[in-house]
Amino acid sequence: MSAFLTYLLNGLAVGSAIALIASGLVVIHRVTGVVNFAQGTFAVVAGLCTSSLLGLGVPHGVSEVAAVLAAALAGLLTGLAAVGRPGTSPLSSLIVTLGVGVLAYAVEIVLWGDQPRSAPGLAGSVTLAGARIQTQHLLVIGVAAAAFALLALFFGRTYLGKALTACASNPYAARVVGIDVRRMGLLAFALGGLLGGIAGVLVTPLRPISFDTDVTLIVNGFAAAVFGALTRPVVTLAGALLLGVAETMAAGYGYGAHQLEVALGLMLVVMIVQAGRRPAISQESA
Repeated sequence: MSAFLTYLLNGLAVGSAIALIASGLVVIHRVTGVVNFAQGTFAVVAGLCTSSLLGLGVPHGVSEVAAVLAAALAGLLTGLAAVGRPGTSPLSSLIVTLGVGVLAYAVEIVLWGDQPRSAPGLAGSVTLAGARIQTQHLLVIGVAAAAFALLALFFGRTYLGKALTACASNPYAARVVGIDVRRMGLLAFALGGLLGGIAGVLVTPLRPISFDTDVTLIVNGFAAAVFGALTRPVVTLAGALLLGVAETMAAGYGYGAHQLEVALGLMLVVMIVQAGRRPAISQESA
């Protein structure tokens, strides 16, 4: 039982990191209609920046904040390339984000090389109900919970958050009332970069980060975001936690070589079941 609880808590931490990646995808898609396949790149940029800054002697806290801001800047630049030009279709913007991800490989290799890097995090572990969990894992869970709470407050209580929501709901009406839809799109990409950067800073002490780590991150993040239909943050969070727990359980019980396949297979089954229930739910509502 203690091993099960350990895997469960560690899985919640992994899922929390995935949720931060997925939430960036959801924010950008809700505002612009664009699926940003460069989302994993933001986490990699933040992780590599954190490793470099700490290696240069920059203290903890300052290094992480600077790395997250660098990721937000990367998000803004990606937004300028993807949606900065008026009239760009979502499909064209999606292709641009793929190109940005490939370009980022070259830049990251030039700046940091092709060897994995890591960074020190919170040391030690705690025991909860007989299960041992690293302190860094608890930090990931806590930061993710705080981030989702702040996002809910931002979109529900602030004028800027409501303006972003208006752009997602009806861009034409938003323009009529004076909201700059293009500027809101760029802000959404910067916010996506910020969320991806937070994930990268939190994950780097737990696993080495290299230029191609974004592939695993975006696959997991996209699966969780699709679970939430790319529009529902709470459902996306649930999907990310399910994915993280499934991966950790698979690794813990002897299927480590196939943990991603097992987790994504489980997600696929759940989404198929969801899709099958929607027509029935719609008929009942009618």
